[in-house]
Amino acid sequence: MRKRNNSLTAEHDSATTGTLLDSDPDLKQRPDRGAAGPAACGRRGPAEDRSMGKPFRRLGLVAKLKRIILWLLVVYVSIPFIIKLCPSIQAKLVFLNFVRMPYFIDLKRPLDQGLNHTHNFYLEPEAGLKIGVWHTVPAQMWREAQGKRGDWFDATLSSAHPVILYLHGNAGTRGGDHRVQLYKVLSSLGYHVVTFDYRGWGDSDGSPSEGGMTSDALFIYDWLKQRLDKRPLYIWGHSLGTGVATNLVRRLCDRGEILFSGSPPDALILESPFTNIREEAKSHPFSMVYRYLPGFDWFFLDAITANNIRFASDENVNHIFCPVLILHAEDDSVVPFHLGKKLYNMASQSKSLSGHKVQFVPFPSSLAYKHKFIYRSPELPNILSDFLGMTSPGER
Repeated sequence: MRKRNNSLTAEHDSATTGTLLDSDPDLKQRPDRGAAGPAACGRRGPAEDRSMGKPFRRLGLVAKLKRIILWLLVVYVSIPFIIKLCPSIQAKLVFLNFVRMPYFIDLKRPLDQGLNHTHNFYLEPEAGLKIGVWHTVPAQMWREAQGKRGDWFDATLSSAHPVILYLHGNAGTRGGDHRVQLYKVLSSLGYHVVTFDYRGWGDSDGSPSEGGMTSDALFIYDWLKQRLDKRPLYIWGHSLGTGVATNLVRRLCDRGEILFSGSPPDALILESPFTNIREEAKSHPFSMVYRYLPGFDWFFLDAITANNIRFASDENVNHIFCPVLILHAEDDSVVPFHLGKKLYNMASQSKSLSGHKVQFVPFPSSLAYKHKFIYRSPELPNILSDFLGMTSPGER
């Protein structure tokens, strides 16, 4: 009986379904709703798949972009705290002595840089501390300099030609390209050029510090003074080297701290100088992303001071007494032009410099000399000869 009832029920359902299909022609035309069953519901066309995939891809890109922005924000916020906790990092960023450009040059062979009248040697400002030095003789002596040893180069310092002690800036070595080009210009004008790498730079021993850089410069100055016998000796500093230069001249002019003699240099030349390291750091392009961050001074500038780095040329000019020449390009983005102008204004009002020539020479932006190409100026020989009060030594 149960089988028969089931058969009757099935027949009844079939008949009912047939009646519904007959009464509703639309149902016949929509096989996917009933006749096709679940299989038909599982199939989608290619166009429908693509239209549904695009929103998912957009959501994936947005999620990735959010993660990148979050990581950048974490890094941005973390850097000030890392520098504050590890102020030695800030010292490395000031000195950049670990950056050697150009790479792979042999400082023992200045000839490779086109200096075929330059002698490389080493001196010891302290026991066990060696620093690398280059001595480039005036261009008029280049033929005679070929194949000569150190004693010959030493003897040339007693000639009538004046000497420039060049103090380079941060990063690179005494073999940096713009530095080499300046040596060539000065040599062609009849100057001896003596330059060196501070402790921690190039092939010199030790680690960098403001005090160590100044001590190295003082040692080289005294070494030269012993060989010059009252002949002119000028100090030329560039960029960070201007801070070393004013430190050096202040020590020379401060009778209580003189190591060799009390005589200051015959002139101080500052190329692309700044007032002090805090103002320079705040004006440097690297600080742009944090300059307006609340606590910028506390995070970054105090970290520099914590390393005993000051390079306070604005203070030093009140304690030196020798002629001062400042050269600065208006388009200098590393040490902004206004800092060099500000230092000049301070120097021109300094009581210790009253009676000494203080001159500021700007170079227009149209010349594109920027931070380190003032050596290209065709006016440089005249600027130097006018300031030093003599014709170019090469024209004597």
